[in-house]
Amino acid sequence: MQIFEGIAVSPGVAIGEAIVIDNEGFRIPRQSISPSAVDAELARLRRSVDSVASDLERHRRDVTEQLGEECGAIFSAQQQMLIDSKLQQEIESLIQSEQFSAAYSVSRTLRRFAQVFQNLENQFMAERAHDIVDIEQRLLRDLLGHEPEDLGDLDSPVIVLTHDLTPGEAARLDSQHVLAFASEIGGPGGHTAIVAKALEIPAVVGTGAFRTEASAGETVIIDGDRGLVILQPDEATVSQYQQQVEQHRSHAAELAVLRDLPSETLDGQRVELFANIEFPKEVSACVDRGAAGIGLYRTEFLYLGKDQEPTEADHYQAYAEVVQAMSGRPVVIRTLDLGADKMNQDSDPYSERNPFLGLRSIRLSLRNLSLFRTQLRAILRASVLGDVRVMFPLISTVAELRQARTELEKIMDDLEAADIPFNRDIPVGMMVEVPATAMTIERFVKEVDFLSIGTNDLIQYTLAVDRSNRDVASLYDAADPSILQLIHHVCDVARKASIPATLCGQMSASANYTMLLLGLGLRSLSVPPSAIPEIKNVCRHVSLEQCRQVAQTALPLESADDVTHYLKQELAKALPDLAIH
Repeated sequence: MQIFEGIAVSPGVAIGEAIVIDNEGFRIPRQSISPSAVDAELARLRRSVDSVASDLERHRRDVTEQLGEECGAIFSAQQQMLIDSKLQQEIESLIQSEQFSAAYSVSRTLRRFAQVFQNLENQFMAERAHDIVDIEQRLLRDLLGHEPEDLGDLDSPVIVLTHDLTPGEAARLDSQHVLAFASEIGGPGGHTAIVAKALEIPAVVGTGAFRTEASAGETVIIDGDRGLVILQPDEATVSQYQQQVEQHRSHAAELAVLRDLPSETLDGQRVELFANIEFPKEVSACVDRGAAGIGLYRTEFLYLGKDQEPTEADHYQAYAEVVQAMSGRPVVIRTLDLGADKMNQDSDPYSERNPFLGLRSIRLSLRNLSLFRTQLRAILRASVLGDVRVMFPLISTVAELRQARTELEKIMDDLEAADIPFNRDIPVGMMVEVPATAMTIERFVKEVDFLSIGTNDLIQYTLAVDRSNRDVASLYDAADPSILQLIHHVCDVARKASIPATLCGQMSASANYTMLLLGLGLRSLSVPPSAIPEIKNVCRHVSLEQCRQVAQTALPLESADDVTHYLKQELAKALPDLAIH
């Protein structure tokens, strides 16, 4: 049994069969073949070995000619590894005795060889593990073809083990068959973490290298509560985690009875609990959990993993589906919040060296007005179907906000001229994600109908921490005193201006922060649908006065650790039976 520790980004526990995705996106399933197919599979393997050997020889000649014998010897060494009799015998034995496919036999054998080399004390020999991995990639490309597998085409329940999931790959995950996933890189506030919460599956990121230790088809446990990936678990560990799975189910069933009960404090203060959604299919979960509406409808899924930009019809269909399903409850649609680095456009690869500080979000929309106007037209057309509100992300200057509103008004005029119905009084809001915006929020409240504090970006910009980088993940902390001060200031200014303010970052989904956020002045939160019952449960067990006292005590504390420790203590007093992660 091997245990890898990473960052827990989506709670829960999953036990299942592993599927390992290599760096090129190849899926390596534990696939069996019939006894009658063994000879054919052996022949297929030998053809691939011959093909890869020919490629390596060609590379050896070319490199030797251009760079000399020493460099060409790299490919000679790989050739020797490839045709090693012991290696060939082990691969063929799996095909003959276990009746595994050639691809799975290659992956399983070469990963074991790579692991042996990595564990050698001799540094020179340990580095040969890279050559073995390269041979594996070459054989798999030949055996499986050059097209990586699509994680949206799974046909059985699996746990995905990968180096990383791009936003596009994460958006295509088949939620019916992906029980959980773990990635070697990534941080707590990245897009992959958000998608995991949207799919309501356990997820752990930033574990460091573990895939060479894993084989497809083997049992793996993902502990999304403690941030653990457990490979080849023993029977006692599996039994222990099966009990935890049942405890999660039992706890969810207990909270389900809160669905139709009001979300209010012990002293009668109503707390509106809205839902964050990533995909239209999540709207049923929002209704099932009793969401007051959609507080954040992320629209990036329309762009991710697509070869072409979505049409106005694509936008309208996606928005109409959600608005109609919410039956009159508010739906806040956020305009595109992606960077140029994530868009499928030809661009200078050096133009976005630091995409978090580059051309992204509202900046990208205002630079690409045709893209922006297409989205605004669809939102306005959908506005007659229910209570639709539009929200602009990453606003950092009043000028940006005014330009965005001007574009919205232009689209209104165009629709009116074309006699296309829309709501001219559609509420317009903005995200508060930039420290400069939070500090000068007095300038912005005069220009909008509502505010939404996006703590995912606010934390990373305030603390100068890339929220997707595991190496600095420990510095990414919502409990940092600076974050609390900014939230407090925004809430105070919004209250004085009579402008509704909500908080829609991952911070709002943690029960540990609920009392603090209410005490800071928030009266609405927007959370992943799965978090609604837990947050409602906290609201119904505390008074507003308790929450104010918690906020007053937490604000002067000197460190994030002090704040976290204090908040956990107070929550344990209010709800002693609540499991706090």
